[in-house]
Amino acid sequence: MADTPAGRWSDLDRPALDATALSAVLARDGSMWRTVEVVSQVGSTNAELTARAAADEAEGVVLVAEHQAAGRGRLDRVWTSPPRAGVTVSVLLRPDVPAARRGWLSLLTGVALAESLTEVGRTSLKWPNDLLAPDGRKLAGILAEASGTAVVVGVGLNVSTREDELPDTGTSLQLLAGRPVDRAPVLLAYLRAFERRYRTWVEHAGDPVSSGLARDYLAWCSTVGLEVTVTLPDGRTVDGIAEAVDWDGRLVVRTDQGRLELASGDVRHVRPRAAG
Repeated sequence: MADTPAGRWSDLDRPALDATALSAVLARDGSMWRTVEVVSQVGSTNAELTARAAADEAEGVVLVAEHQAAGRGRLDRVWTSPPRAGVTVSVLLRPDVPAARRGWLSLLTGVALAESLTEVGRTSLKWPNDLLAPDGRKLAGILAEASGTAVVVGVGLNVSTREDELPDTGTSLQLLAGRPVDRAPVLLAYLRAFERRYRTWVEHAGDPVSSGLARDYLAWCSTVGLEVTVTLPDGRTVDGIAEAVDWDGRLVVRTDQGRLELASGDVRHVRPRAAG
């Protein structure tokens, strides 16, 4: 059930989002976003839009949840956030690009997020799906899931989350800014930045080089160039140097045994290698 405008101020520290106002602003922009829906609670915004994609829903739906009861990150990790404390949003896309290029959508989303949040300082992108604050703590997570010709991309961004509501490795926009942060402008800035990036990328048939996406991703990425330890799904670890991100969005790691090309589903963790 959507929140009503009258209920927006039921929590003055964490007011509800107004779907009508958000839709009106985006419509005025001539946006690709056909509809913006805000629901008070859902199991998972990604799961909801994936089901709708299977039912032939068209591209351009934005689904925002004030609270996710069963939010998921990559590899089905749990993503939780207090009600109205963050931006929890998924979008439904049907990109007309080669299937192999779709691996770039998580990276494109990260660039759009980073570009929309420059007021909090220089953020960075940890391959494949984390946005890190200037101090290295996690600010947002990204999850892209394919469903036939569709891709659903979800973002969980900490906005007003307090320190006692976060793991030691996490932070929020409010903590970084030192003041309250209104979620509506944050969401609008992200959707606009994403649309600009996405339109250009699709116009170039998903080519990360000619669209400028590869260059700009590397400018934000804090993983490439590091000595890393990669944890594989079976628990084994591999040490090497993260050399590049390839044409399909895979991380290229040079090891003593040769080069590995890793898609996001091929790894559990990629961490800077411990000294010593």
